[in-house]
Amino acid sequence: MTGENLRNLITDVPGLRIGHAEDLKLGSGATAIVFDRPAVASIDLRGGGPGTRETALLDPAQTVEGIDAITLSGGSAFGLDAASGVQAWLREHGRGFAVRTARVPIVPSAILFDLLGSGDKNWGRFPPYRELGYAAAAAADVDFALGSVGAGTGATTLNCKGGIGSASAQTPDGCIVGALAAANAAGRVTIDNGPHFWAAPYERNDEFGGLGWPASFPASALTPITKGGARENTTLVVVATDAILTKAQANRVAVMAQSGLSRAIYPVHTPLDGDIVFAVSTGHRPLSDPLLGLTTIGAIAANVVARAIARGVYAAKALPFAGAQPSWQDQFGR
Repeated sequence: MTGENLRNLITDVPGLRIGHAEDLKLGSGATAIVFDRPAVASIDLRGGGPGTRETALLDPAQTVEGIDAITLSGGSAFGLDAASGVQAWLREHGRGFAVRTARVPIVPSAILFDLLGSGDKNWGRFPPYRELGYAAAAAADVDFALGSVGAGTGATTLNCKGGIGSASAQTPDGCIVGALAAANAAGRVTIDNGPHFWAAPYERNDEFGGLGWPASFPASALTPITKGGARENTTLVVVATDAILTKAQANRVAVMAQSGLSRAIYPVHTPLDGDIVFAVSTGHRPLSDPLLGLTTIGAIAANVVARAIARGVYAAKALPFAGAQPSWQDQFGR
């Protein structure tokens, strides 16, 4: 696949598929990133209020070398159940870490907080996220929707409805890098209360409106204002590449890709966020150089992360509830 043929989705990276499941009455959902074969992965966590499952094994020092899927979900800690649903689907399909005759699907996951937004969260004894996770895994495909879907269903930012975004690019030596983001930030993705995105310098082909930056920046744009309280916000990101990486190299890509959050959100990495970047290698193409090639992948990963976050907000739609947060399109769409 050449750069001209990319669809601007993380699934331009061969070896992975994306599935969403959501419940609009609930106002929440889950997203599954399913790998065709075990993928090398690591993680970088910067926010002060994270919620995760099975992420310790992504440390380069840990034993497990490959993961079968990643789950992103709404629902705060209740949403961690979504990984059990993805795990069940994988087990039905014979996937998992082999321990003699047993197979254990490895599914790291992370959640965002959407419990106080629109939707009925009175679900009874057991939360619905396990079933949403299963449905998301079963729906996984190379084509998928953006905006208020999956883990982005109930996502918000300070001034616009949040959502799921994705973007991709190709390095000069042919490696593909893609990102998937669930934008639920404490801060703004736009500059002040206007339509311009902080990520504008990285935009390609008018993918989030083509407005560029404003002619001038109002002083209020740099005032660090946030929504919500502690642990009520998070931007979840998965970066993928077809370059062959070790877990240590994937960790460096995750670290570099965090710069994309800083380019797209202000403020970011606060005590109020649970910001996380997973970095994954599907292992199809050797690095041209172990240092310079890795540097290029990490730099481009930061760019596609910024673009994916902006695209998620640009594509989002307000939920069908009275008082639901308006979308970017509601406020600024033409």
